[in-house]
Amino acid sequence: MPVTTHSSQLPTPQDPEDDTPPPTATAQPEPPSPKTPPAATPSAEPRSTETPAADGEAAESDEPGASAEAAEPSESGEPAEPAEPAASGASGASGASGASAELSEPAEAAELSEPAEPSEPAEAGGPAQSRPRGLRARVSYWRGWRGRYPGAARVVWWTATVVSLVLVFGALSLPNRLFALHLSRFVRLPGEAIIGAAVLLALPRRPRVALAALAGAALGALTILNVLDMQFVEYLGRDFDLVLDWTLLDDAQSYVADSMGGTVALAASIGLVLLVVLIMAVMALATVRLSGILVRDTRRATRGTLIAGTVWITCSVLGVQYAALPVASDQVVNTLVSEARRVRVTIQDEATFGKVARSDTFGATPAAQLVPDLRGKDVIFTFIESYGRSAIEDPGMAPGVDETLDTSTAALAKAGFSAKSGWLTSATYGGSSWLGHSTTLSGLWVDTQQRYRTVMASDHLSLTKAFQKTGAWDTVGIMPGVQKGWPEQGFYGLDKVYNAFQMGYQGPKFSWSTMPDQYALEAFQRLEHGRTDRDKPLMSEIILTSSHQPWAPIPKMVGWDELGDGSVFEDIQAAGEKASDVIADSARSKKEYGRSIQYSVTALTQWLERYGTDDTVLVFLGDHQPISRVSGNNASRDVPVSIVAKDPKVLDKIAAWNWTDGLKPAHDAPVWKMSSFRDKFLTAYGSTPHPSTG
Repeated sequence: MPVTTHSSQLPTPQDPEDDTPPPTATAQPEPPSPKTPPAATPSAEPRSTETPAADGEAAESDEPGASAEAAEPSESGEPAEPAEPAASGASGASGASGASAELSEPAEAAELSEPAEPSEPAEAGGPAQSRPRGLRARVSYWRGWRGRYPGAARVVWWTATVVSLVLVFGALSLPNRLFALHLSRFVRLPGEAIIGAAVLLALPRRPRVALAALAGAALGALTILNVLDMQFVEYLGRDFDLVLDWTLLDDAQSYVADSMGGTVALAASIGLVLLVVLIMAVMALATVRLSGILVRDTRRATRGTLIAGTVWITCSVLGVQYAALPVASDQVVNTLVSEARRVRVTIQDEATFGKVARSDTFGATPAAQLVPDLRGKDVIFTFIESYGRSAIEDPGMAPGVDETLDTSTAALAKAGFSAKSGWLTSATYGGSSWLGHSTTLSGLWVDTQQRYRTVMASDHLSLTKAFQKTGAWDTVGIMPGVQKGWPEQGFYGLDKVYNAFQMGYQGPKFSWSTMPDQYALEAFQRLEHGRTDRDKPLMSEIILTSSHQPWAPIPKMVGWDELGDGSVFEDIQAAGEKASDVIADSARSKKEYGRSIQYSVTALTQWLERYGTDDTVLVFLGDHQPISRVSGNNASRDVPVSIVAKDPKVLDKIAAWNWTDGLKPAHDAPVWKMSSFRDKFLTAYGSTPHPSTG
């Protein structure tokens, strides 16, 4: 028959700062029962029965100082200190049927543990010994370190508590802009924390723990969303779109793979997934821990919550500020409201934009009435990656770029070409180049992935497709950045497209760029522009990629007759800057970005000098500004655009535009929305509007 013990009085919990061991009571053994086997021993770590609190719920206590024998971890994880051994008068064998001890405080103030499992009988012929059995006993054994090392346990308890406070209050105050990350943002009183404390204090244990864990996971998700906003603003000049932008994460992974290698991209992807899970899990644990500490003394916690709420309301009403920021913070509420509004706008925009895309000023224009004033001309539309206003006007980059533009203007003039230049405001910033391309050529403001998909699936007339529609031009695309299927070919009206693998390049990649711009242009000349068997002029769309971030390594110009299959670039690529050294350094990024623009402009203008004819018309522009680390937090979205031709009649047609002579637009040259370019261009060169409504 197993021996049982009864405890009528329990040790008093100690204050966390009090190192004095708790008082112990001398157990008075009862005479052993005749039926009790003499070899029976008690469990090595007996536990006392949990005493219910006054409100019917088990009382919770995190204070260190509970008996080492009866120590169960509290919800908040605070360690318990060991009790002193029983007085020498206590019996070493646990044959007693009961023992008594005095409590210095009411029993409901202490957190008590569950009864231990009975000990295992001693082996035959051996000394009596206890062996923990079952999962609960093993957990109790490992938790016993707090009793053995109370000083270390106290340090761990306070460290975990402080870290939890920092995480929760940091998440409640975290902004979604990198430039807003400064200490004053976190010296505020979050109203959401006060409301959360009030709700948790009113709940029973299980609902409270569940709600705290859910709130913590939500705070983790909000933290991730804020970080995504920071990065999207940095790279794309806009916030992360919860509805549309998940597909861009795959593009980001491809960009890392192309720029820094597949192994780095895979490691980064795995690390990112683990980091997301870790953030949400840690935030959940932190809020659960704080909720447990909160209910240890509900009376004090309630008073503190009321006081904090009164202070928050007072500061809010009076507009109290610290470092130009309101002390009464409602950061989380504002973020959630903003996200909800963006989601609603995104959903509504799909139907609205669909109607806009079906309406087309030139949609029903007969083929004979499209661009009649350019008949017989080889027209080339060229986009230079990340070529923005900052390259021409930012003091850190402008000297080199401006010198290149002036030199190229003079060289083109010597070859018989003239140019006019202005500004367009791009629909994108920092990236998503395809949005800039489609906005320019469709005449629609395509600033989201959803709009892009809508346009690509429509019958809206693109500027390049207008040339195909006439039947008077062959149309071709040079796309060194395309490395997979490209269904957009149909929307742009291109009879043939050369992707990264179809131009014969055998040289090295330059980070993301699959080949130098000079080689792509030479391939265009060899494959299409230089053909002598053509019976129609050529309309071309060319995307140059050498100025794509991370701007390392950058190609250098070589002799046009030395290009061959591109192997000549091996040594240039090997001697160039490493992407990993440049990508995180703002000063170096800005310097290398400027050099990349100089290279791309030089390659394009030298190609025109070398291969341009009296019938060549070149339209080239940037697709967007570079990321804010290079262009600055307050940079515009303007990009330069130029039209170059030998035939003076071509530029006479746009005289009314008041553009600047040469390749460098003046600071005060006209600025148009990029979406207006298609209609202005078609109108200038004789196209007759015939609206269609789809």
